[in-house]
Amino acid sequence: MISTVTTTVTTVATLAMGATLGALAAMLLIVLLSAKEVLAADRRRALAFLGRSLDVAIVPLLMVFALIVALKIIEVLA
Repeated sequence: MISTVTTTVTTVATLAMGATLGALAAMLLIVLLSAKEVLAADRRRALAFLGRSLDVAIVPLLMVFALIVALKIIEVLA
């Protein structure tokens, strides 16, 4: 009985944490994409370079976002 309850609580906590991390990743992606656009439009070289260098963080987050969307689609279809 205790094992079943512990397993259930652990599963629910893990799913909730995963959803929270997914939402945080999506929000961070939006912020970084916005910052990239604003910085890329600036005439100062240093800020324009910073805007281009944000790709280092944006590309992995785009992959994570695509994975989240794919998993949600599979979840809906299954």
